[in-house]
Amino acid sequence: MPPAITGLGILSRAVTRLEEKQRPAILEGPVRQMFEVLGPEMSFFQQMAFANLWLFGPLVKAQLAAAPTTNAMIRTTTAVTMAAGSSKENILPVYASMVVNFRLLPRESNKEVLEHIQRTIDDPRVEIKVIGSPNEPSAISNTNSPSYKALERTIREIFPNVIVAPSLVLGGTDSRYYGKLTDNIYRFIPYRFTSDDMHRVHGTNERLGIENFMEVIRFYARLIENTAS
Repeated sequence: MPPAITGLGILSRAVTRLEEKQRPAILEGPVRQMFEVLGPEMSFFQQMAFANLWLFGPLVKAQLAAAPTTNAMIRTTTAVTMAAGSSKENILPVYASMVVNFRLLPRESNKEVLEHIQRTIDDPRVEIKVIGSPNEPSAISNTNSPSYKALERTIREIFPNVIVAPSLVLGGTDSRYYGKLTDNIYRFIPYRFTSDDMHRVHGTNERLGIENFMEVIRFYARLIENTAS
C-alpha cells in the first residue's frame, strides 16, 4: 500500500526543478577574454556578434548553452550524479538520497549556490546537506603578467599556427593547492585535442599521439629556457 509519492519521487521532483532552473548564463572573465581574442579570426557574422555583445549577448549565450562543452563555460553547471533508496525492489525506502554536483563559475560562491538550491527546491520535506568541504572557485589569473607572456611566447614558438587565448578550465585540478603560493596559476597542457578526444578524457581509449608527445617534450624544454633566470 504505497503512498501517492515515495521519498525517491519527492527527490526526483526536487532535482528536476534544479535541472529545469539552471544557474544564469554569464559571459565574462576568461571566457569573454577568449572570444575577444578569437573574435577577429571568426566569420564576419560571428565577429559582428562578439563585437556587439550588448546587442547580441542573449543570442550568443543561447548558442553556447546549446552544447555541453560551451554551456559549462558560461554557467555554474548542475549534474545529478547519484541516487539511493531501498535495498530491495519491493520495499519502500525509509530514507532516500540524491547527490547533485555543482561546478562553480569564478564569479559565484558556494553560499550563492546553496541559496539557489533552497530557493529552487522549496520543499520542507527535502533536507539539503553540503557534502564535505566544497572548494570555492579558483582566482582568475592575470593575462598581462610576465608569466603569461612567457607561456604565450612558448606556445607560439612550438605551435606557430595556433591562436593563443585565455580560457576557462572546466574541471577541478590539483593546481588549486598552489593558490596560497602565487597569485597566478596557468592551467595549460600542450596537447592537441579533437572533438573525438574530448569524449575519451578519463575514459575508454584515452590517448596521446606520438607526434604530439614529441611536441609536448619540446614545449616544456622551451618553457624552461624562456623562464630560466
